[in-house]
Amino acid sequence: MKLNRIILASASPRRKELLEQIDIKFECVVSDTEEIITSVNPAEVVEELSKQKAMDVAKRLENDFDLIIGADTVVAYKNKILGKPLDRQDAIETIRMLQADKHQVYTGVTLVLKNKIITFHEKTDVYVYPISDDLIEKYADTKECMDKAGSYAIQGRFARYIEKIEGDYNNVVGLPISAIIHRLTEEGFFI
Repeated sequence: MKLNRIILASASPRRKELLEQIDIKFECVVSDTEEIITSVNPAEVVEELSKQKAMDVAKRLENDFDLIIGADTVVAYKNKILGKPLDRQDAIETIRMLQADKHQVYTGVTLVLKNKIITFHEKTDVYVYPISDDLIEKYADTKECMDKAGSYAIQGRFARYIEKIEGDYNNVVGLPISAIIHRLTEEGFFI
C-alpha cells in the first residue's frame, strides 16, 4: 500500500536531507512535547523519545496522515549518553574522551501508521583515530561541535578523524533510512 501523507516529526536539517536524498515527499511537524526519560540505557532512551515525539504529532494531526516518522539520536560512550557540549571546553573534553577509541550512536525510530505503531532502534559503532590536543582545539574552533551530541558531526569536518564505522552511516547522521524502508516494506507499505 502506498503511503502518501508522510510527516517527519522533526526539524533536523540532517533528517530532512536524508529523506530528500531518496526522493521522499514529506512535511515537517515538530513535536513540542516535554521529553520524559525513564531509562539510562541508550537504546531504550532513543526508542522512548522517538515514540513520544511521533505520538505527540499523531495526536495533533488527528489521523490526518498516512505515516509519521519520529526519531531521536544519542551518542554513547561506555554506555553513558553524551549530550551536546555546554561550551567549547566541554566539547574539547568530550572529543579527547572519544579519540583513539570506539563509541556508539543510537537512533530510535517510531513509525506511526493508521492502525500500527512500530518502534525500533539502530546502533552504529564509530571508531575514532587518535587526535592530538592541537587538532582537537582546532576542531573546537570551527564551532561545528557546539550543537552536536557527542561534540562532532560525522558528515562535517570531523569526518577526517573517523577510522571506521560498523553499522549504518545514515544512523550516525540521524536517521537510519534504509531500516525504515525495510520495516515498512515488511509491513506491506511503500513510500
